[in-house]
Amino acid sequence: MKSVLFLFTAIALTVSVTHTPAADGAAGAVTKVPVVFSGGHETDPRDHGRPVALVAGALGVAPEVFRDAFSRVHPAGVDSGGPTREEAQANKAALMSVLGKYGITNDQLDAASNRYRYVRSHGEMWPTKAAVANALVQNGVVTGFEVVSGGYGYSSAPTVTVPNVKSAPAKVELAFSKDVEANGSVAKITLEAGKAK
Repeated sequence: MKSVLFLFTAIALTVSVTHTPAADGAAGAVTKVPVVFSGGHETDPRDHGRPVALVAGALGVAPEVFRDAFSRVHPAGVDSGGPTREEAQANKAALMSVLGKYGITNDQLDAASNRYRYVRSHGEMWPTKAAVANALVQNGVVTGFEVVSGGYGYSSAPTVTVPNVKSAPAKVELAFSKDVEANGSVAKITLEAGKAK
């Protein structure tokens, strides 16, 4: 199974907090400081709340392909109580007219749609697991990052905070995959200034 289909890069700014010498360890030594992730579950305004990046990743297509497919769907009215059977069948046919060209089956579409279906106003969220990473700190300055576990379920780049260390703007790359436990995972964190991990 192809593990990574494409990378999505976004900027996540670390929250600046006061530096303390305790974070340094011995002078010149590199200290690993666990980072704190927050957010990362936003959706593109074009998608009206749908986590298209995750659905598309689970199906193995680019977000633009799924957006094209969904543009052919006619959602039921707000007060309609949901689509009729005929409307649901017509919408599924419209989706499959595009997605079927990529080898996607009805069952695969249903599985991806069901996994990432949610109502945020009801406090719901699709399945997620927080990433785990460390900042590499030397003389009170972040020199790089290491990802320990990428987590899954991120639809947008989370904000990275390094406690008790000077502010360090970072670039977060997300990976999307047909493997749902790797879909929307943190693949890499680098310093925005271009310093490599």
